Amino acid sequence: MKTPSEFDDIRPFDPDELPAVYERLLENKQFQAVVHFLYPKIPIEVVARKMRQCKTSMDFQLTFCYTFLRDLLKRMSKGCDMDISAIDNTRCYTFMSNHRDIVLDSALLDKLLIDAKFSTTCEIAIGDNLLSMPWVLDIVRVNKSFIVKRGLMARERLESSIKLSRYMHYAISEKHENLWIAQREGRAKDSDDRTQKAILKMLTLGGEGSVLEKLQQLHIVPLAISYEYDPCDYLKAAEFQAKRDNPEWKKGPMDDVISMRTGIIGLKGHIHYHAAPCIDDYLEGLKEENMPTGQLLETICAHIDREIHRNYRLYPTNYIALDELEGTARFTDHYTEEEKQKFDTYIKSRLAKIELPGKDEDFLRERMLTMYANPTRNYLKANG
Repeated sequence: MKTPSEFDDIRPFDPDELPAVYERLLENKQFQAVVHFLYPKIPIEVVARKMRQCKTSMDFQLTFCYTFLRDLLKRMSKGCDMDISAIDNTRCYTFMSNHRDIVLDSALLDKLLIDAKFSTTCEIAIGDNLLSMPWVLDIVRVNKSFIVKRGLMARERLESSIKLSRYMHYAISEKHENLWIAQREGRAKDSDDRTQKAILKMLTLGGEGSVLEKLQQLHIVPLAISYEYDPCDYLKAAEFQAKRDNPEWKKGPMDDVISMRTGIIGLKGHIHYHAAPCIDDYLEGLKEENMPTGQLLETICAHIDREIHRNYRLYPTNYIALDELEGTARFTDHYTEEEKQKFDTYIKSRLAKIELPGKDEDFLRERMLTMYANPTRNYLKANG
């Protein structure tokens, strides 16, 4: 299917475009270096031949991405699984999830959908702030990403949001693709996951009918992602202190690249994905409420938050962190003394990795404990 030209600057590549993109990538020195890092024992000519055999983006994902992620999980995790019992693997959905890792949240979802026998993976919403190098833009569009444009003026931002929403509606209704989008712009650095109303408002700028009907056309599934350990926890804590000490502090040009690399190669422990029921029926029940649009969107945000929060998988790390923050032994039946000592040693090792002027260890420790404790707080409230 040829995608309408109005989406040319944001959509993934169509199959007929892939051969030219492959050649452009294979000629790029930085891409060659990445390939050598990922596959040190495989000649670039072998990788090139396999790329040229991939006729679709799905072929590319199955040939390269799936095997890379499978091997990564063997090395850097204790296992990764997904509960899809509330959804149907013969349908297409818009997965809206909490956001922990820049790269892996959506990448692992693709692998898990393949394992769950979905007919297709996800088209992935990704901010153009992460795509400063042309070859990176090429590779993410090969990998079924569509582009969210950041840093625009008000009028341009509205026009861009309309196009983005129209594309998402097109992708799910005409291309029959799954979609993935984070519930908020950027990661929740403190793991207190909340859906931004602006995200839902953007989704209603495309489609047909009322606000509720437009959202129903996207078949939104709240998706809870739980990592036992966050490889970027110390980077996030350092960012909190940098912003505390200097309200004008901004991330440097390499900060996101460092976070992406750290998130990919760092140890993660167990990883769990949990799909809540599609919210179509919930939205149908709201049609009798006659709420103002603002209140309606806030109500839907709260529902998505509850669905994500109640489906977290909590690990001993989450319970230990909350007990230590609150100075209690409330959750000692969820962990052993050995697990507590292991977690305390882990936090000390993460603090040691932080290099900051005026390093405030008490503050940094509190920030990291909060990252692990907030899912527990939200889970208890949602299931209370």
